[in-house]
Amino acid sequence: MSSTGSTYGDIHRYEQPRESTAAALAIVVLTIIEVVFVGLFTYGMLAGWASGTGPGLTPGLINANMFLGGVLTVIFVDLAFILLLYRKEFLPDVMIVKKRRRKWEDLYVREDDVDGTSVADGEGGPWENFKHAVYPYYKK
Repeated sequence: MSSTGSTYGDIHRYEQPRESTAAALAIVVLTIIEVVFVGLFTYGMLAGWASGTGPGLTPGLINANMFLGGVLTVIFVDLAFILLLYRKEFLPDVMIVKKRRRKWEDLYVREDDVDGTSVADGEGGPWENFKHAVYPYYKK
């Protein structure tokens, strides 16, 4: 759906999401994997894997911390894929017309002063302009 009048706030393009069954099934499987890894991470924290004091653990903390860090990495990567699939397959593609501002409007410059002034303009020429640029309180 495309509108011919592009006024501020109008919807320029609206495309329905695909809502594929394969994406829904993939999201369900990734969510189950997410729950398993969150459970593993929670159990590892409660069992003291990161501190090296859990049952059957050697005092070397590096391996236990790296394992829990890897589980946490898998959790966030899996969550990223879930959100990516949801955004791509189940959210509509909407483009809204926005007002584009010109750069000089951001600098609080009046429209008639957009071009600025020339170096040779002013009383006394470029030498006077240089004196005022170096020392703003210079008297003529």
